[in-house]
Amino acid sequence: MSQSRLIRLPEVLRRTGYTRSTWYRLMSRDERFPQPIKLSERCVAFREEDVDALVQSLFDAVQK
Repeated sequence: MSQSRLIRLPEVLRRTGYTRSTWYRLMSRDERFPQPIKLSERCVAFREEDVDALVQSLFDAVQK
């Protein structure tokens, strides 16, 4: 079993190219967007494989 890596929002934004406000808006509207994992009261992260799957899904949608 491979290790699941958590990445913080700045890394998610770098990988997707979205701004912070766009990311949160789309996250609330589109079920393909991964939900954050709360690490502490003011700290969230996302599973790396969920973000990678989203990027692949968006890429595949453009290719059709």
